[in-house]
Amino acid sequence: MAKISLGKGINMGLRAAMEADPKVVVMGEDIGKLGGVFRVTEGLQKDFGEDRVIDTPLAESGIIGTAVGLALRGYRPVCEIQFDGFVFPAYDQIINQVAKMHYRSLGKIRMPIVIRIPFGGGIGAVEHHSESPEALFAHVPGLKVVSCGDPVDAYWMIQQAIASDDPVVFFEPKRRYHEKAELDESVPPAFPLHQAKVLREGTDATLFCYGPMVKTCLQAAEAAVEDGRQLEVIDLRTIAPLDLAAIFASVKKTRRAVVVHEAPFSLGPGAEIAARVTEECFYHLEAPVLRVAGYDTPYPPSRMEEEYLPDLDRVLDGVDRVMGY
Repeated sequence: MAKISLGKGINMGLRAAMEADPKVVVMGEDIGKLGGVFRVTEGLQKDFGEDRVIDTPLAESGIIGTAVGLALRGYRPVCEIQFDGFVFPAYDQIINQVAKMHYRSLGKIRMPIVIRIPFGGGIGAVEHHSESPEALFAHVPGLKVVSCGDPVDAYWMIQQAIASDDPVVFFEPKRRYHEKAELDESVPPAFPLHQAKVLREGTDATLFCYGPMVKTCLQAAEAAVEDGRQLEVIDLRTIAPLDLAAIFASVKKTRRAVVVHEAPFSLGPGAEIAARVTEECFYHLEAPVLRVAGYDTPYPPSRMEEEYLPDLDRVLDGVDRVMGY
């Protein structure tokens, strides 16, 4: 058993997938000799060569377009988008080709493409480096959208995503890259790719979260104990498709729910969860489903990001409001 960081978990997962299948290729800007700006792909080009770990031009549309061609020829490409805000030049390829090719071909063509995107704020970066665009992809039929919240999930989920015959947009919480946990590679993954998991049992309300907000919600649940409240914390892990069975089961138990994400408030993933819970669990609810999220503004300059991002106090305020009904 080794203690690894979240970034290292992804690196190890990529390595394991490449060792298991020679058709897995990794491509992106500066991912080869440099190992990526976050060093997540460090050492892979040295061990697997430039034909399988490919430094691409600075052209996101070209990266994804090339991946479509590789997938058509039987490869399983893993594309790194260097920062969340850089993905939009590739949005055309992702939405019109990657997401639709399987449906358009009546199931004859698969698109086993993984698109890795470091996302979210909290690192003091400049403009276009701290976006949370997950809802834009979750809205598109044909795409699977997931986010790892800890190093163990990072290791297993990237391998599960690569093994999937469906295209997967894989969001990595960049401000959590250096946080560590123990990993035992001999123990098989406890959850399939699209299953939520209960991180903390509770009875008074449920906090739903994913990616960078997992740690924040666990801290909030710990702090809430001082107020005599037992909060359940669920890491959604997948944003599309949602694990509705796990969501409904928790809400029916605790009768109150708060959804937490960094993405802007309006029309974010929390809105879909709130709507689904209201439809399915209306007679179980003691309060409306509340959301704690980023504000409906462009991401602010780095000196103001602490005011923008959901933090412990804002999550606990959401808990106070949901408990006030």
